[in-house]
Amino acid sequence: MKRFGLAIQIVIGLILGILVGAIFFGNPAVATYLQPIGDIFLRLIKMIVVPIVIATLIVGVAGVGDVKKLGKIGGKTILYFEIVTTVAIFVGLLAANVFQPGVGVDMSHLAKTDIHTYVETAESTQSHSMIDTFVNIVPKNIFDAIVRGDMLAIIFFSVLFGLGVAAAGEKGKPVLAFFQGVADAMFWVVNAIMRFAPFGVFALIGVTVSKFGLSSLVPLAKLVILVHLAMLFFILVVLGVIARISGIKITMILRVLKDELLLAYSTSSSETVLPKIMEKMEKMGCPKAITSFVIPTGYSFNLDGSTLYQAIAALFIAQMYGIHMPISAQITLMLVLMVTSKGIAGVPGVSFVVLLATLGSVGIPLEGLAFIAGVDRLLDMARTVVNVVGNALAAVVISRWEGQFDKKKAGEYLNEVKANANTTAA
Repeated sequence: MKRFGLAIQIVIGLILGILVGAIFFGNPAVATYLQPIGDIFLRLIKMIVVPIVIATLIVGVAGVGDVKKLGKIGGKTILYFEIVTTVAIFVGLLAANVFQPGVGVDMSHLAKTDIHTYVETAESTQSHSMIDTFVNIVPKNIFDAIVRGDMLAIIFFSVLFGLGVAAAGEKGKPVLAFFQGVADAMFWVVNAIMRFAPFGVFALIGVTVSKFGLSSLVPLAKLVILVHLAMLFFILVVLGVIARISGIKITMILRVLKDELLLAYSTSSSETVLPKIMEKMEKMGCPKAITSFVIPTGYSFNLDGSTLYQAIAALFIAQMYGIHMPISAQITLMLVLMVTSKGIAGVPGVSFVVLLATLGSVGIPLEGLAFIAGVDRLLDMARTVVNVVGNALAAVVISRWEGQFDKKKAGEYLNEVKANANTTAA
């Protein structure tokens, strides 16, 4: 009997988790026994993210070796991120205005969820402006940044260190070889951890469904459906057009990343697939220097799915309370989201926290968030997929912009992926 591929294993884990959660809805024993399994899987992933980012970034930057060239890549990357996230906010506002998911919602049937932890986080980060974000990019202590998982600070240090290795010339080659060895070893560890993914997915989904139940979706079905359709539109149309301009099809990226997208959707965590995305996009024709810089940076600055969701959720709550928001107020909302979505990047529950930090500034009651907190995990699954696809495509865009995208290599890798899929199916 041939082994099932990872994607099929994850689907089986997903289905079994939903069934277990639905059958034992309301039973605390599900969380007692399954939550540790899910936590172990997420811890395994978080354990390897930082060493992979540091090693691959140092190797990639040392390969460039030119400060001006690297600065040029960084400028183009940030510009591209800002443009695409602005489009994502616009798509979210447009979808909410056209379909009006909050109109006619019976709030008496919506169970309120305790969001005090989100409120506390939002209060502690509301003063965290865009300027603070850029200041905090420079770490006071790199080891402290590594312990906290502060990705922007880690990226900043790794870039400088990589430039230092390049400047050292022959003396830096042993250091470069060391980090190349670390990267190769860590990718082996990633492949080993991925074998545990179906069990992690089963546990995480099972706990979620057992807590909220499938019935919790009914009153908020319009919001859940609209968010998923808007995310699908953004991937196929907006990112599809960008991909076409870059000389590839968005379906090509979706095919290559199918396992990672399913895993990201199931776990609601983009961190689970960061190492594999970097590995696959490099195989797909993007230079290591660009891939290792653009994708980790995108995890803080290119949250397309999160900003799209925030725009829809903000108008949903306003419509739920019968608050009319004129175009001027929606433009203000867009501008505020453009800043807050970057200003507290990396904060746990970032999408929810951004909404808390934003709604008050445009006159929308914060209490409305309590009504959608119960399904936030399900919405998080959709926005995570968009974030992953957006960052993978960004590596292609910047590579093409720099004239370094290897389209022939991309075609060969896609043919290899297709061949492997056919072999597994057989």
